[in-house]
Amino acid sequence: MALLEVENLRTYFETEAGLARAVDGVSFSVDKGEVLGIVGESGSGKSVTSLSIMRLVPQPPGRIMPGSRILFQGRDLLGVSEAEMRHIRGNDIAMIFQEPMTSLNPVYPVGDQIAEAIRYHRGVGKRQARARAVELLRQVGIPDPERRAADYPHQLSGGMRQRVMIAMAISCEPDLLIADEPTTALDVTIQAQILDLLAELRERLGMAMILITHDLGVVAQVCDRVVVMYAGQVVEEASVDDLFREPRHPYTEGLLKAIPRLGKPVERLAVIPGTVPSPTAWPVSCRFHPRCPYGWDLCVEAAPGLFPAGEDRAEGVGGVSDGALVSGEDRGSAGVRTSRCWLERHPERREEVRRRTGPYEASRVGRAEAPAEHWHAASAAEHAAPEPERAPPEAPSRPLMGDPDTEEDVRR
Repeated sequence: MALLEVENLRTYFETEAGLARAVDGVSFSVDKGEVLGIVGESGSGKSVTSLSIMRLVPQPPGRIMPGSRILFQGRDLLGVSEAEMRHIRGNDIAMIFQEPMTSLNPVYPVGDQIAEAIRYHRGVGKRQARARAVELLRQVGIPDPERRAADYPHQLSGGMRQRVMIAMAISCEPDLLIADEPTTALDVTIQAQILDLLAELRERLGMAMILITHDLGVVAQVCDRVVVMYAGQVVEEASVDDLFREPRHPYTEGLLKAIPRLGKPVERLAVIPGTVPSPTAWPVSCRFHPRCPYGWDLCVEAAPGLFPAGEDRAEGVGGVSDGALVSGEDRGSAGVRTSRCWLERHPERREEVRRRTGPYEASRVGRAEAPAEHWHAASAAEHAAPEPERAPPEAPSRPLMGDPDTEEDVRR
């Protein structure tokens, strides 16, 4: 049995613009000791998924819809009371939030903040909790931890604050650690240190991890499996090796083509046209079709499900035949590779586009091939000419001109 199973998770928000379906039918699983990466552009629903697992979505305006299931060690977290959930947070499931400066309390020393979680979950005394907090700061590589435990968050560097957040998250040795972009805004050397630290903690404590990131390089270095999210849905799931060797969904393919590679100089990197649409107005049918270089009529007429992809498509997985939808039982299970794209049923379309121009090649040479690129090209042409230079405004009138005495005073 998987450590964590998320099934058909739907988290919606009431907004002035309408109902925002931030997470809309997400399913995946995490095994014990496994590192699962969740990637996608901003607005894809990654952070809301993690907050939903922790049951930290503010209600209102947000709500987790009926029919969603979050099973942790076989127990549905959506059915437990808030008091029980407080014991699970930090003790069994911990989270490293995206921005440590806004997550740490600015009016308490960092050592006290770590000790608070230890006292709450472990029931130890103040002195023991303080000693444990200092030991945790030492484990995460903070020099002179006895002195630093008395520092406030603003007295620490960005890398140190992130280490404090990690120390707080692992203070009770959770079974599952959710890291929401733990290396954001850190320089490359500090980022490498944080990733090495997470890998060491995983090996030493044996905990599973969900790593949310924009950086596919981080995914390749740390993760075992990857879930790619777009527009509130899972569009592809695969092992790290399979995903980087042969991306199946056009969105994943575009993300990988946009990465600069050493030894392969190109004049221009590939670009995915357009942006992630608003969650209050997801495109109908396939949500990626307005930006997809493979798109055709079927993408607008019907929404694709999660299909077995790659070798799983050819061989069939879990009794799933070639081209058939992955069942709810198989969806999100480890080892099953899936893609939410009609190309799995119509591979001839993929071959046709690759033979004609190559996917995303239009963006390299400035041609518009993807549906959304036509709009961008027309918009760019319309606004290409610079605005004519405007004449300077006329000088304001001088209301005191008619008063000789006042003019004389101004001159003096």
